[in-house]
Amino acid sequence: MSKESAIADASSPSSSTTTGQPASQSGSLCVSFSLSYFLFYIPMPICEMRAGMVKNLAIAASLAIGLGSWFYTAIQPPKPRLCGSEGGPPVTASRIRLRDGRHLAYEEKGVPKDKARFKIIFCHSFSGTRLDGIRAFPETMEELGVYLVSFDRAGYGESDPNPRRSLRSDASDIEELADALELGSRFFLISLSIGGCSAWACIKYIPERLAGVALLTPVINYRWPGFPKSLFQEAYKQQHVGDQWTLRISYYAPWLLYWWMSKSWLPTSTVAKGTTYLPNRRDAEYREFAISNGIREERRKLATQQGVQESYYRDLMVMFGKWDFDPMDLQKPAFPVHLWQGDEDGVVPVSLQRYICHRLSWIQYHELPMTGHYLSAVPGFGDTVLKTLLAESSF
Repeated sequence: MSKESAIADASSPSSSTTTGQPASQSGSLCVSFSLSYFLFYIPMPICEMRAGMVKNLAIAASLAIGLGSWFYTAIQPPKPRLCGSEGGPPVTASRIRLRDGRHLAYEEKGVPKDKARFKIIFCHSFSGTRLDGIRAFPETMEELGVYLVSFDRAGYGESDPNPRRSLRSDASDIEELADALELGSRFFLISLSIGGCSAWACIKYIPERLAGVALLTPVINYRWPGFPKSLFQEAYKQQHVGDQWTLRISYYAPWLLYWWMSKSWLPTSTVAKGTTYLPNRRDAEYREFAISNGIREERRKLATQQGVQESYYRDLMVMFGKWDFDPMDLQKPAFPVHLWQGDEDGVVPVSLQRYICHRLSWIQYHELPMTGHYLSAVPGFGDTVLKTLLAESSF
């Protein structure tokens, strides 16, 4: 056979394969073989890739869970050491039992309650306790007929912690204290520094129980909606970077506050550390005196003896967290409200305090020249507050 004939025969539809099968059957076999080859050999690398991806994802998930578990454990504060519990501080103060089962410790000062003309509840400052007060002369308190009771805020001193503490619960604690001590249908309230958050809460939630309020250098929440943005930002930027970060964490991530504050390499609150820059000379000298003679450390130990988380840090979370109301939206109450502020306060910006009192024209604002944050260091200040607050009493 010629070469040309062989080629023609091979290309003819009637030609057979080497096995003697028709060409059409041979083509089908080729297609089947090719498909089987594809299905058997090609997907294997893909399956292996998928298996590898699943394995990597499983490893990544395990690492994420492990890291998450470690981080969650790391940021948890230690459990508070309750007064009167095994291993906890002893109970030495007078205490009342609240409706929710917690105890509130208090200290009475002034004239006997049954002989008092005026009954006052005092809300202490950031590092204070029930042992603090208005620091008026005993003769003045007796002359005016003042009975004053100070109490440990929840978690401070010998008062049981309240992990769910809020502005509303602060007001409720004060009202329950007044009822337990039988202070009558109305009582006066004096707050110092961060204790002002409790005073604002009482004006908001239990105004019918108040006869008058004095706010002494009340701490401000920079994120109250009533502040103009430019004014708020200007005052905020003047704060130390550590205080700015503490305010941010308290507002946006309060669950992280204990961990953050416990790290010396992170920017933390200068107020908590006692290193805030104080532009007023009397303030600086007063703080130095308290540090040098051990008073500040004694106060700190007493205030935080059940744990710093439920005392200092809970105060920060309540004061600088998200409020249910803006004090600048409060309506004029039926009782007098006074506010004292130093114009050289290194803790509370006087510009913001002025704005609040401008908005709330019913507040009687007393600005003290050449005075800082520690008003208790001002000679005769306690007497002035009592006489001013009680002079207008109509209850």
